[in-house]
Amino acid sequence: MIDAASVAEAKPGAAPPTTHGWRVLGVLSALMGFASISTDLYLPALPAMATGLGSDAGTMELTVAGYLIGFSLGQLVWGPLGDRHGRRGPVAFGLTLFVLGSAGCAMSGTAGHLVAWRIVQAVGACAGVVLSRAMVRDLYAGHRAASMLSTLMTVMAVAPLLGPLLGGQVLALAGWRAIFWLLVGVGLLTLAALATLPETLPDERRNREPLARAFARYGLLLREPRLLAYAGAGGFFYGGMFAYIAGSPGAYITVHHVSPQVYGLLFGMGILGIMAANLLNARLVRRTGGERLLTLGTLGAALAGLAVALAAWTGWGGLVGLVTSLFLFITATGFIVANSIAAALDTFPERAGAVSALVGSLHYGSGILGAGLVGAFADGTPWPMGLVIALAGIGSASCALAVNRTAAPNR
Repeated sequence: MIDAASVAEAKPGAAPPTTHGWRVLGVLSALMGFASISTDLYLPALPAMATGLGSDAGTMELTVAGYLIGFSLGQLVWGPLGDRHGRRGPVAFGLTLFVLGSAGCAMSGTAGHLVAWRIVQAVGACAGVVLSRAMVRDLYAGHRAASMLSTLMTVMAVAPLLGPLLGGQVLALAGWRAIFWLLVGVGLLTLAALATLPETLPDERRNREPLARAFARYGLLLREPRLLAYAGAGGFFYGGMFAYIAGSPGAYITVHHVSPQVYGLLFGMGILGIMAANLLNARLVRRTGGERLLTLGTLGAALAGLAVALAAWTGWGGLVGLVTSLFLFITATGFIVANSIAAALDTFPERAGAVSALVGSLHYGSGILGAGLVGAFADGTPWPMGLVIALAGIGSASCALAVNRTAAPNR
């Protein structure tokens, strides 16, 4: 909860969050959760959508790929806009795009139209995600920002648990188009809730340089070794996470012959592990320090990734060995993502929107690459997934360890 102690760590000029408490937490969690709810809710409907639109499963998977690409690249637009015009206006425009995209998906008559509207939906959804992180940095600094991000991520982790269940019920009751109409309602409710939030970036702290120059500054940010180290720690890990998402259905269901229902339970266990680790991180970060927890988390992910590769290559431990090592790798999310993002935002607090956008884009871009590598090298075994996850864990740990060898940003 946002308490009086938080205000002491807030940036000067930021709107004091004490008068909003859980309302601020709830709205920011909703904004950060758009990445999950926009996809998890409709996953159970993919076969029905393919039938209804006269398409095939491969084309329907493009609705996921198109969304991820739009979500990754769209963040690069919203970051500088948020630094120049404040947070609430761009978020409101993004939510409007999300509502229009969701309505377009609901009314699509062909698979191609659906893919196009999914991209519009993604570009709108990512505005809330990237700028809600910047809003946290506007209000908090250092360890408190990492703690708040962990808390928000714990709340938003509920979406992957409940999304497929709710989507399946809506599908059964009203058909797949109703799922996207439900997302229209979610977008409108969030847009209304946004009006209750303060503007966290006052006029005197906004970046007034032309947008063309602001976009060009992405190149300068990419030359900062410390920022790249933080972004890389999270980016490599995202590659491993998306490799898990892409490869675990085949590893569990096809290779180890578990039922789809049991697969859902195993997937849910990982989400619960992430939630528990985020809560623990939120408690420890002020006392232990975000950078130390980031390092420990990435080292744990590297070891767990090697265990995943061993289980995938040799069959060591059977299903239990694979599930256990994957669970440990996934749980490391709670110590890596929030701390790496908070540390990256601290490198350039005056450009929190642009940094958040760049980091988010790199994270999702790495995720797309990780999932793509699993698909490209698929051989009917868990080995490609295990190899990508192991390399991702090692890369994440290498970036975290490199932080101590990099100089502070040159502003």
